Amino acid sequence: MRHTFDRTKFKLTLVALMSSLLLWIAATARAHEVQPTIGDFSVADGQLELTLQINLEAFLAGIDLDELDDTNNAPNAADYDTWRGLSAAEVAERAPVLLPGWNALPLMMSGDQAVPLVTRDLQVPEDVDLALPRLSTWTFTADLPAEARNITVNWPDGAGAMVLRQQGVEAPFTGYLNGGESSGAIALAGGGAQTPMQAFMSYIPVGFDHILPKGLDHILFVLGLFFLSIRLRPLIWQVSAFTLAHTVTLALGALGWVSVPGEIVEPLIAASIVYVAIENVFASKLNAWRPLVIFGFGLLHGLGFASVLGEFGLPEGQFIPALIGFNVGVELGQLTVIALAFAAVGWAANHAWYRSRIAVPASCVIAAVGAYWFVERVFL
Repeated sequence: MRHTFDRTKFKLTLVALMSSLLLWIAATARAHEVQPTIGDFSVADGQLELTLQINLEAFLAGIDLDELDDTNNAPNAADYDTWRGLSAAEVAERAPVLLPGWNALPLMMSGDQAVPLVTRDLQVPEDVDLALPRLSTWTFTADLPAEARNITVNWPDGAGAMVLRQQGVEAPFTGYLNGGESSGAIALAGGGAQTPMQAFMSYIPVGFDHILPKGLDHILFVLGLFFLSIRLRPLIWQVSAFTLAHTVTLALGALGWVSVPGEIVEPLIAASIVYVAIENVFASKLNAWRPLVIFGFGLLHGLGFASVLGEFGLPEGQFIPALIGFNVGVELGQLTVIALAFAAVGWAANHAWYRSRIAVPASCVIAAVGAYWFVERVFL
């Protein structure tokens, strides 16, 4: 039996799916993005000092940061919001309940001996927008055994990512730990710096993770490139221009040679999403100027990537391989987005109705989300 294509039914189904996607994205647009904990440690006169830049409210609420890119997606998101609504003084007063569990793990070891941490200072910032995570600075000290030559950091399950950095020595250790991972023995005298290949490999997943699943704005921009045309040549021109541009500003931003405040970069990234999506509605093929425009927008996205590396910190002495590794991870994430999009709708590309029923509606949804973010980032 021959089946006929019901365009009306298909269109209604597609609109419903696109509307659901829009509602989901809009609901999470003011999300509390999960950020890695930054740990800096040093040793002097037999005493260890560890400083954590940490989202205390997420830990106090018991959020499983290993599985989430956003605290709003947690089953206990309401608990997090309750903690996030407390004053800085209230959070600082209650935070010490976390320390006994960390010492019992133990968080710090020297050889096979636990090294109990003691709070020296805890700073919880005031007046941070409730829509944003609040990073507190918690400083600990610990007395090391007289024979200590190394330490090991054991990061708890569910604690999400941690960037661990050694200070005050030559060739310092720099590591990226996921929840439940251990740093291995770190020489207190230094010399534990990553090799160039280790730095390169360790930063690939960091770059990939910034696209999938955490880079929703970058994902929508790449999809905007995809929906103009899924033919290989237009995609290559667009992705190449975008890649070249964000590589340039990623390097300049990570080096500290170019710095643009997030209050400027983030709205412009949202505007770039709107532009490419709206152009998809009115242009059915690659125009000569579009790669140039995309190159300009790629410069903005590169500044966004650079801010991530600024938060993580690149290992001294391995800057270039770490930077390349991060960029490779970003590219793999972008190519994965394109591959998934092609797998989802590529089958329809040769049909006459593909543009009117898929590419244009999808671009309209992308434009609407970008416009929402632009307004939010500028006015809210």
